[in-house]
This record gives sequence, structure tokens and C-alpha cells, in this order.
Amino acid sequence: MGKNLTSRAEDYSKWYNELVVKADLAENSGVRGCMVIKPYGFAIWEKMQAELDRMFKATGHENAYFPLFIPKSYFSKEASHVDGFAKECAVVTHYRLKNDEDGGIIVDPEAKLEEELIVRPTSETIIWDTYRKWIQSYRDLPIKINQWANVVRWEMRTRLFLRTAEFLWQEGHTAHATKEEAVEEAELMMRVYADFVERFMALPVIKGTKTESERFAGALETYCIEALMQDGKALQAGTSHFLGQNFAKAFDVKFASKEGTQEHVWATSWGVSTRLMGALVMTHSDDNGLVLPPKLAPIQVVIVPIYRGEEQLDAISQVAKELQRELQLLGVSVKYDDRDTHKPGWKFNEYELKGVPLRIAIGPRDLEKRTVELARRDTMSKETVSKDEIVDRVQSLLVEMQSALYNKALKFRDSHITEVETYDEFKDILENKTGFVSAFWDGTAETEEKIKNETKATIRCIPLNVKEEAGTCVYSGEPAKIRVLFAKAY
Repeated sequence: MGKNLTSRAEDYSKWYNELVVKADLAENSGVRGCMVIKPYGFAIWEKMQAELDRMFKATGHENAYFPLFIPKSYFSKEASHVDGFAKECAVVTHYRLKNDEDGGIIVDPEAKLEEELIVRPTSETIIWDTYRKWIQSYRDLPIKINQWANVVRWEMRTRLFLRTAEFLWQEGHTAHATKEEAVEEAELMMRVYADFVERFMALPVIKGTKTESERFAGALETYCIEALMQDGKALQAGTSHFLGQNFAKAFDVKFASKEGTQEHVWATSWGVSTRLMGALVMTHSDDNGLVLPPKLAPIQVVIVPIYRGEEQLDAISQVAKELQRELQLLGVSVKYDDRDTHKPGWKFNEYELKGVPLRIAIGPRDLEKRTVELARRDTMSKETVSKDEIVDRVQSLLVEMQSALYNKALKFRDSHITEVETYDEFKDILENKTGFVSAFWDGTAETEEKIKNETKATIRCIPLNVKEEAGTCVYSGEPAKIRVLFAKAY
């Protein structure tokens, strides 16, 4: 099976699209802008989901589920929120179809909804309407809920995983008695996301806050983790929002404090989506296909027999199945591919394309010598390992690969953060070197907008613990206090 992937150097965007489809992660569907996530892609998402879910529960959150539909009137309650999402809302107006004279089907004009329903682009409004009923006193706080759901944001230009009209995600929504507690929660969740992305996806991130114009609609502060892809573009990998009392005031959510006064609660919301799948593909993969970090690979080890005739296959299968069983008992996911419909070379290609971290080949000569051939997906290196040592070697290599992928991505990211002083330098780096550009900014939305229009670069984040220093804005020449990170982004 020839892979025939477009190379990254040739056309990164085309390479990505081809890889997602050829590696069986996802495909476009009959519904414009929506994707079908295939079993192999969904298996990776399930691994991400399981780990994140564990981390949420470990930090005191519970799962619940809220409706897909949101009455239009709820949206009008928080002004900046509706402004932020108005352009991408899908709206349900009718509830019945009927046959027309020509035998076709039409929307029944008699069946118009009294109030239109919005398919959720995010759930703050329906959740805050619900929290009003749940919260009376300080004893009811905090409420820390997460939901795994799908959301719809009508997109014109779509790309598998990175931008689709419907996508899967989780959204956390919490209510607190004090501002301090809510801020602490928003910061905690940013750290949980960073921890997950770095430890499981092997992807280094920069933690920071968004500028006012890049904030979530209705938030007072948006915390984010920003990652860098191999083409030098940034990708927002997760966000956590401190919502202040905006939603509590809009939906009249008050509680009786210990002192007996009526107070509005303080809120947060936070989410990551199937976009992380896109980040995973773009960060580690190469011209031969996917490269998956062992912790998220649906198949961590594949065993391929190389044989002539039934007899050889039986002898190899005995060794292979014993090895498979030993590894599985240690929690390693192993596939033994003894299909006789495909040749070993085809299988090697297939598992390379699908990013399986380790491949073990066993042939008749290996049986004689009591060895196996072990190939590593990230470096494409091969070694001969004795049968007695293979189990230990596989375990240590999986750990080694996980950190090697992280370190490789970190080295790439760090070599693509460039400090600049002048606007010419700024444009040159963006065009030719790419990556993050660290530059002084005068703090105005006007400067931010002008840079965006001229270079397509946005302020990805104001890094946490950024130190104030005297400088000159890279664009306006006005005095500036901090350096922020600009980049072109997905």
C-alpha cells in the first residue's frame, strides 16, 4: 500500500488533510462542514476523554448533561455573549415536515415554533438559567459541573478536526461564592489542561491570558494554553474563562451569604474540543504518516509475522500470542496482525501510516535465534532483541518515546520564539522564520487590529508571570510595558 502523502515541505495544509483521511481518523460527511470521526480516530479521542475526565473528577468536578437547544431569549440576556456568537448560530424555527402536491417534502408552514431555538454554540446561557434554581444559599456553593457534548458553530471554511460546524468537546461551568475562588478555579483548569496536553499529547504549551479583543464573549479574563505546530503556526489548545458576575447578573443568580446579604455568584467556564486531535496530528507526524505518543495510541505495539506456509505461521503465532498476552497483562495494547490477505510490507506501511509506536516482526530465522525485530515509529530505527528481553524493552521504549516526542516538540517550539525590536524585523520573522514573535505592545486594541490586518498575526497570549519592563511598541512606537507573543494561528 503506497502512502503517497504530499510532503509537509511541499504543502503542509494538503499533507494534513490527506493524512487525517488516509490514516482513518476522520472524513468529510454528506452534511456540509460536518465530519465523520472514524473508529481509529474516535479511539484516540476516547483515550483523551478518559484521561481528562479522570483529571476533572480528581479536582472535584462532576458530570451532568444540559439540553442541545437554547431558547433565543436566553441569548439576549448577556449582551457581549450574544454579540460574540450571533454570526455562527444555527436556529431551529419549525417542528414538522409534510408532503407537498408534487410528492416532495416541505417544512410545514403551520408548524412554526413560538420561540426559535438555538443549537448550542456553548452552554453558558442554559446552564445559568438552571443554576438560578439550584442556588439559594452559600451552602449550595461551589457548583462544579462538566459536560461532554457536541456544539454547533456555523463555519464557512472548514477543516477536519480544526474547524467544523459541529464538534465534540467538554465544557465546565462553575459557580462560586467569591471572586478569589472563581479566579483560582479558572487558573486551576488552565493548569489541568496544560498538564494533560504536555504529559499525554507530548505537546509543550505556553500558559497565558488573552487580550481583551481575543477573550471569550462575556468573560473578564480568558486563560489559554498556546501550542506551536510544525509549520510555525500557533494553535490554541484550551481555554479557561473567569466570567466574573456577568452571567449571574444576566440570569439573576443570587445566594444568601453567611452574613445574610444577597450576593451574585462568581462564575467560570472552560473547554477543550476535538481540535486537540488536529493538534496531535500536526505536532508529531511526518511524511510517512501519523506519529502518536504512546499514551494516546489505540494500538501501542503491533506484531507482524513473516512466514511461508501454514507450518511457519503456526510456530510464529505461538510465540507472538504468548508475547501479546504478557504485554497485555502489563497494560500495553497489542495487536497481532496475522491476516493472510495482506503481505508484511503492506502491513508495515499501514501501521507506519497509522502511527503505531512500536512494531515487532517475527520470522522463521527469529524463531531459530530466539529473537524479534523491533522498530520504533518516531525515529524509524530498528533493533534485534532477544525473546527474553523484549517485554522489558517494549516497556522502556514506550516511556522513552513519550518523552522523546515531547522534547523534540519543545526544542522546535523554543527555537521558534524570537524577540524583535522593530516592525520590519517583526514582519520578516513572521514571513520567513515563522513561530512566535515576542514584541513590545502598547496595550491598545487599535494597534492589535492594525497588526492583524497587515500581517494576519494576532496576539496569542500575554504569558503568565510576564515581567514589566520599559520598552517601545513594535508598531506604534509608543511607550510599552510588556512583551507579548504574536503569531499566525489556526
